Amino acid sequence: MFIEGVVHGRTKIIFNFSTLSDPRIERNKLHSLKNILVISICSIICGAEGWEDMELFGKSKKEWFESFLDLKNGIPGHDTFRRVLSIIDPIQFRECFSSWMNAVHEATQGEIIPIDGKTLRRSFDKATGKSAIHMVSAWSSQDHLVLGQVKVNDKSNEITAIPKLLDLLSIKGCIVTIDAMGCQKTIASKIRKKEGDDVLSLKGNQGSMYEEVVRQFDGASDDLLNARTDDHFQVTSADHGRIEVRDYWITSKIDWLTGKENWQDLNSVIIAQNNFEIRGKQTFERRYYTSLNSSAKIAGNAVRSHWSIENSLHWCLDVTFREDLSRIRKDHGPENLATLRHIGLNLLKKETSKKLSVRKQRLLASWENDYLVKIITNM
Repeated sequence: MFIEGVVHGRTKIIFNFSTLSDPRIERNKLHSLKNILVISICSIICGAEGWEDMELFGKSKKEWFESFLDLKNGIPGHDTFRRVLSIIDPIQFRECFSSWMNAVHEATQGEIIPIDGKTLRRSFDKATGKSAIHMVSAWSSQDHLVLGQVKVNDKSNEITAIPKLLDLLSIKGCIVTIDAMGCQKTIASKIRKKEGDDVLSLKGNQGSMYEEVVRQFDGASDDLLNARTDDHFQVTSADHGRIEVRDYWITSKIDWLTGKENWQDLNSVIIAQNNFEIRGKQTFERRYYTSLNSSAKIAGNAVRSHWSIENSLHWCLDVTFREDLSRIRKDHGPENLATLRHIGLNLLKKETSKKLSVRKQRLLASWENDYLVKIITNM
């Protein structure tokens, strides 16, 4: 990326951002884009939440930054961080991010990549009528890394955003999981063209297709499902008085499914059934997916792994990075700051020399320069 001299050039991140255009007029540049990005990334890693935090962090670490950055004009002020990070082209910034991740993350055969959206709840601006932005992200459930993201104006636009996100990703041999919003013919076709496989949640938005699947399987007993499907996998877990039995069936016998020929390589229907027992109270749930061509065990793992994007990404952004409390709203600021958080989170996730939570990693990085160096030179 750009930290090209950062700590003797040991980091890769800056090189992949070297193509990012600086939108400022040359005569008005007191601080290089490299310096602004490096300081903002380091500050985000160490707990900064906004422009003033970035300035404060930079000034508190000025001597350290001077060891590898040319700071002849000092540390940028908060107005500079706000102005520059609000006018950088967010699409180009995202593309640089994806280029970086494609360079450092090699997808493995069968890797599960959940795709899901998250609204930045306080990014709306009443004064201009701007609604809160919605970021659709791809997540490596294996390595716990953000692989790419695309902004949309609201959740209903995820359908058009997901193909754009897939264009940024290398998914050959991977299993892409998406909730019901993304169960669309064009999305399934895009995944196939990129030589990936898919597990798409099937719900009422698919109308007659969903209704047919429900008629076929909703009232069926476990024994009948065993007889009518190709494979079955079961896993049981018990913890803190909660017993959960998860069953997964997969069947390629779907000649009865009307319109399946309109979907590229629609191979199967997956039935996921959860039985919960908590303090003697039982809950039953049955859900449907399509169209992985594999075993029930692999299908079940894909279904289960989809929730890692909620638990490991969205939860972390909200609780640890306090994303939902951010009041940055102007121009491209909210979107670019979301990308900076993703960069920071990925760098933290790749640093495994100390067995610490992300929260404690951020604290330690803010206290110990050597640990911060280890984080930013890890990818």
